[in-house]
Amino acid sequence: MRKAAAFLAMILGIGALSAALAQTPQEPLAPKAQSVPAAKVPTTPAATAQAARPLTAEDVNAWLDGFMSYSLAKDDIAGAVVVVVKDGQILTQKGYGYADVAKHKPVDPAKTLFRPGSVSKLFTWTAVMQLVEQGKLDLDKDVNTYLDFKIPPYEGKPITLRNIMTHTAGFEEVIKDLILHDPKGLMPLDKYVKTHLPERIFAPGTTPAYSNYATALAGYIIERQSGETFDNYIERHIFTPLGMANSSFRQPLPANLVPQMSTGYKRASGDAQKFEIVVPAPAGSLSSSGVDMGRFMIAHLQNGELGGNRILSAATAEQMHNTPLTLLPPLNRMELGFFETNINGREVIAHLGDTEYFHTSLHLMLKENVGFYVSYNSQGKEGAAGTQRLALFEDFADRYFPGPTPTTRVPAKVAAEHAKLMAGSWQASRRGDTSWVSAIGLLGQTKVGVSPKGELLIPSLKGYGGGTDKWVEISPFVWQQVDGHGMVAAKVENGKVVRWSFALVAPFTVYDRVPWYKNGSWLMPLLYASLCAMLLTVLLWPTAWFVRRRFGAPLELERKQLLSHRAVRIADAATLAVLIGWLTFVSVMLKDLENSSGAGTLILILQLASLIVFVGGFLVALWNAWLVWKGKRRWPAKTWSIVLVIASLTVLWVALTFHLIGFGTRF
Repeated sequence: MRKAAAFLAMILGIGALSAALAQTPQEPLAPKAQSVPAAKVPTTPAATAQAARPLTAEDVNAWLDGFMSYSLAKDDIAGAVVVVVKDGQILTQKGYGYADVAKHKPVDPAKTLFRPGSVSKLFTWTAVMQLVEQGKLDLDKDVNTYLDFKIPPYEGKPITLRNIMTHTAGFEEVIKDLILHDPKGLMPLDKYVKTHLPERIFAPGTTPAYSNYATALAGYIIERQSGETFDNYIERHIFTPLGMANSSFRQPLPANLVPQMSTGYKRASGDAQKFEIVVPAPAGSLSSSGVDMGRFMIAHLQNGELGGNRILSAATAEQMHNTPLTLLPPLNRMELGFFETNINGREVIAHLGDTEYFHTSLHLMLKENVGFYVSYNSQGKEGAAGTQRLALFEDFADRYFPGPTPTTRVPAKVAAEHAKLMAGSWQASRRGDTSWVSAIGLLGQTKVGVSPKGELLIPSLKGYGGGTDKWVEISPFVWQQVDGHGMVAAKVENGKVVRWSFALVAPFTVYDRVPWYKNGSWLMPLLYASLCAMLLTVLLWPTAWFVRRRFGAPLELERKQLLSHRAVRIADAATLAVLIGWLTFVSVMLKDLENSSGAGTLILILQLASLIVFVGGFLVALWNAWLVWKGKRRWPAKTWSIVLVIASLTVLWVALTFHLIGFGTRF
């Protein structure tokens, strides 16, 4: 799913249940739908699993060579590394393309370093579990127990390490100081977690919302409880036992590893990019070779052991791999740090990761004792690397571990009714709610509808070819992607759909109804109409003046009416100017996150300007309308004065609702 893959790249970017929580009764998926029968569809050749190919180095290498050589060139990607492990050994390690395009330096799977982004988190979570095993940490204690500053409770409830590892701490999104290119922007981990503490917008344990900040917080707790710096701890207790000599969380890289670092690219045909600095380092600063990542996969597949060295006890590894948080069955779930990417009826735990230029996925098929790792050093054409890594793993699973396609169907009439219940505007749980970042959410609300045939329609979910995915309901409120591995499921309360997600992101993101006052379905058309009215008013002002001057027809208004006439046009021009300022600021910020570091002053200026201009503009529009209606103006003037009141009120509504007016620089 191309657009879903692009979204996943954003959501995992640096640009991923507990036994205690499992004892809490979970709401059923669809409490009123269980009586609806699922019609059995006869098995067809398309619904039957293909024969599995033998997972041998010879077959995998032939398949990879055919897939990768063409796809890198087609999508303008400089290079990639792929590693497959099986039964405690590296089955194959392959480098494709270039680590440095200008120098024609090939990718060496044993030596070339890639940046796996949020896959780095697996090392942080492994370190946490090591300290849990030693009794230095408790997954279910208030994390304030381990901190030298306080995280306030939410609804009277603290957060725990279990919440953090399952991305259910409830933090809103934080993007400031996420990725930089200047090492001077680095800050100590303790300073970062104390100065970038986000607001909490969900009760702990209830709502998955992916958080880089929470992972950085876990890294800081590792430092405090181990007595070692995070970098030193990972090197001594994970890298060294596993023989990962070509890996480092340090930024900039140690001098001996610098020559091995792959260059990052937006596109292979474009310019080489600088080494990325991930400020919340435990969330994504790892640099590692493919072979080193193979060693890490083998250790986890062997329950914490590699070559006689253990990084986790078998019991702790089992706890980490098989403690799912079930919030929205039957979709993929969060484990303790890993998340599920189950496919073809196989249990798979994984993590994906993205920096601005590197895009990675790691999958462990636990019962098959197989691991799959791929990392790209370029975004590629239209962000193709994010799509390729998913397509590659799915192709791998279908080739070597195929499974049957679901053949049940909910009756068409009932399916159409269920699709209608899904219709509306939805917002992702990973979002900024209390800063100007929430305004981005107004443009990014997810629309769900119903096709003319009564089928579920989610336009934002695209197939690998770019077309909108098609869905069939295979059981009540569970939809399967036609000719694909995607799945959508919804939670129903009192006959209404209140939450849904899809398999790719379900472990760490869900979608809830947008409150009416934030709903873009009515708010965006009204906002566009309001801006058009203001723009038309501003553009016609000099035109009308010129016409009156040309034909000697002065504007015959009383002094106050003339003043309000001019003031409302000046206010509209100022409103448009401030909104253009916000739009430019957001565009620059999203284009390059490095700009976030020094944006505080500009944000304050824009917030102050918004307060003065938007509030003042609304008051001026009211004053103008009152004078127009009080005087002897014609109906067109009276009608337009009301239009301008509504327009200015709409802008003010948006500014207040989405925090364009405020006095804070956290985001």
